[in-house]
Amino acid sequence: MSTKQIIVKKFGGSSVANIDRVKAVAKRIVDSKKRNNNIAVVVSAMGDTTDELEELAFNISKTPPDREMDMLMASGEQISASLLAMAVKALGHDSIALTGPQVGIKTDGSHTKAKIERISAKRIRDAFNANKIVIVAGYQGLNDNQDITTLGRGGSDLTAVALAVALKANVCEIYTDVEGIYTTDPRKVKTAKKLKKITFEEMLEMASLGAQVMQARSIEVAKKFNMPIHVRSSYSKAEGTMIMRRNTKMEEIAVQGVTSNKSEAKITINAVPDKAGIAAQLFNAVSKVGANVDIIVQNVSHKKLSDISFTVPKTDLTKALKATQTVAKKLKAGEVTSDKNIARVSVVGSGMRSHQGIAARMFETLAKNKINIDMISTSEISISCIINQKQTEKAMQVLHRAFIG
Repeated sequence: MSTKQIIVKKFGGSSVANIDRVKAVAKRIVDSKKRNNNIAVVVSAMGDTTDELEELAFNISKTPPDREMDMLMASGEQISASLLAMAVKALGHDSIALTGPQVGIKTDGSHTKAKIERISAKRIRDAFNANKIVIVAGYQGLNDNQDITTLGRGGSDLTAVALAVALKANVCEIYTDVEGIYTTDPRKVKTAKKLKKITFEEMLEMASLGAQVMQARSIEVAKKFNMPIHVRSSYSKAEGTMIMRRNTKMEEIAVQGVTSNKSEAKITINAVPDKAGIAAQLFNAVSKVGANVDIIVQNVSHKKLSDISFTVPKTDLTKALKATQTVAKKLKAGEVTSDKNIARVSVVGSGMRSHQGIAARMFETLAKNKINIDMISTSEISISCIINQKQTEKAMQVLHRAFIG
């Protein structure tokens, strides 16, 4: 008999949205088990359960305590796990549903966005030895105070990848409502193409720049431990997209994808004295309130005054704006303004390193289509432009046509 493969499968909320879908997933799991595999499955909450639980909490309090939020939010995945285990057993295969804490996922103390520190996974191995299919509630762990913690939105992806690493799995399969990773959002650009392969760094860049197929933190873990990920549809058996380390057989394509992100806002502080240490003072104040700053642009005039613009997530805008206004008052600077009607459009591809003129082509394409660029940011494998939010879809379409076809 051949050695059993260990496969970790993760099914998102849409894949287990109702009982019929749960039964369909159970059949798919059992079919894989029959091929002499050890199967661990990670599940998200059913359908819109996470949003519904969050709404319940905010109907009670505008600022619900983080610890109690974690207790509440973790329950959605536990419902999915137990129902799926029942569905697998109904098909004649032994199965056990376990919470994140029960499988030994230990996290730091940060409620609502905890980081995984270690995983024992002994209980999963014991279940494999007893020939059981293991169903794990995603998105959750346990801190040193024995409190339930959650891993942030999309945290079930992280659970799956981290468990795959801990179990030394052959592959981590992520099942979703699309057939893989596309060159851009197929709902916005009809000519979007499914990628057969993409590197960890390209996928990480796309996820951090707005592609919503996978949580960026899960890709970081996969890259660190070289855990291949197969993103595929839970509605078909078609091959999806492999996220993996680059190898010599992978074609060096200049641009792999085009992404957009409408969840950012811009803050501008005008007429700032052009002196050493001013920027440090401003961004120290913004970081102290827990706001994440991304793109920064500083313009210095001949009058020795500068305007500083920067972007933050919209969720951080209120506190970042307040901190900026406080600094502006101390510096006797000019007006502080904000703009929520912006979007980031980006082109991503590790082939950019060896291809010249990508930036020029991007700027030229946007200019030809009368799309004004407000700010620019570059990395080794991506170029991003901040534009007016109303032009997002148009920008994605023209950039995809220019670089991918």
